[in-house]
Amino acid sequence: MKRILLVVAVVALYALHQDFWFWRTAHPLVFGFVPIGLFYQACFSVAASLLMWLLVKFAWPGHLEREIAQSESEEEGAR
Repeated sequence: MKRILLVVAVVALYALHQDFWFWRTAHPLVFGFVPIGLFYQACFSVAASLLMWLLVKFAWPGHLEREIAQSESEEEGAR
């Protein structure tokens, strides 16, 4: 279930990255000085960072690290 949710989150973030709704306007200004498109991209960057953290935490291929650690320990034993 986690894997499906992570895949859906990646696809949703990919779709949201196609920012066509704020493309032609700088208004409204967020906080009175930040154009809406720039604010949207800043929020998108934070969301992408959080998603990458979730991917590393829940979908990292730990078996590959165990294989590397095992091969390194075998090399240490052979010396």
